[in-house]
Amino acid sequence: MISPSAGTASRGRPLRIALGIASAGRPSILRETIDYLTGLPDQAGRLIVCVPVIEDAAGLADRRDVDVIVGSRGLTAQRNRIIQAAAADTDVLIFLDDDFIPAATFLSRMAAVFAAKPDVVIATGEVLADGVLDGGLSMAKALEVLHTAGEGAEHVADVYNAYGCNMAVRLAPVIEHALTFDEQLPLYGWLEDVDFSRSIARHGRSVYVEGARGVHLGVRSGRQPGRRLGYSQVANPVYLIRKGTMSKGRAIAQIGRNILANMSGTLLKDRLIDRWGRLNGNLLALSDLLVGRASPSRILEFGTPLPREMPSPSIATKRR
Repeated sequence: MISPSAGTASRGRPLRIALGIASAGRPSILRETIDYLTGLPDQAGRLIVCVPVIEDAAGLADRRDVDVIVGSRGLTAQRNRIIQAAAADTDVLIFLDDDFIPAATFLSRMAAVFAAKPDVVIATGEVLADGVLDGGLSMAKALEVLHTAGEGAEHVADVYNAYGCNMAVRLAPVIEHALTFDEQLPLYGWLEDVDFSRSIARHGRSVYVEGARGVHLGVRSGRQPGRRLGYSQVANPVYLIRKGTMSKGRAIAQIGRNILANMSGTLLKDRLIDRWGRLNGNLLALSDLLVGRASPSRILEFGTPLPREMPSPSIATKRR
């Protein structure tokens, strides 16, 4: 367990920390990550995994150190189920992607920030490497990166939004204001981290914790076909503008960067990413905007989602 000195709640008791992981169609990756997490010296009070079907849980349902729940497919829906499961006995809930590998001190450093700074409502850590950028990283490589980087000095700074692969949330304002992840952002929930961060930031600070380190493996199995993601790259920012959780300037810049990256990748024949599919989705969303029917949920019309199609895109491509 994290030591009491790592953080205390307002009533003088230790902060109750839980880890939450939403996963779908990647049992071997999930199992490897869970085995790593349960072997760390710092342990959360609870480790909650939400999957759409029990077969995705990699046999974890029989373990006493993991709480497995089944919820509707989709990152936002599954994270909402994790919030419901954690609400009664958790102060800080840390969402991790099923292929995010935190350093040994990640949990204690996050706990210390939430204990020392009661105005912090959401925090994100330092991503040392993101495997999505170069075809994915192995667990061995992630551990090498963490070992080489060593311990970094802790520095806390305000940030526009947390990044979904590692996102620590204070549950008191979530419960008090009935905050949820927006299930109108389906499947991988493109920009759900921005939407949720800006919603909870109305009630406190959103911060980046340098020194709370980890590596995103960026494993490619289970990622969305390019057309769906490309559509979301345009439709979802527009939706968040209308909702008021993303500024118009940031949204337009985000859309522009994505379209330019997909055009460039198509011309240069990028072999790691389905750039043509993404560009096709970008153009379809722009066309839908012109006729007034663009919606994040439209991607559900692009064929039946495969079981291995939920994980979110890379952190680097989502930086604001």
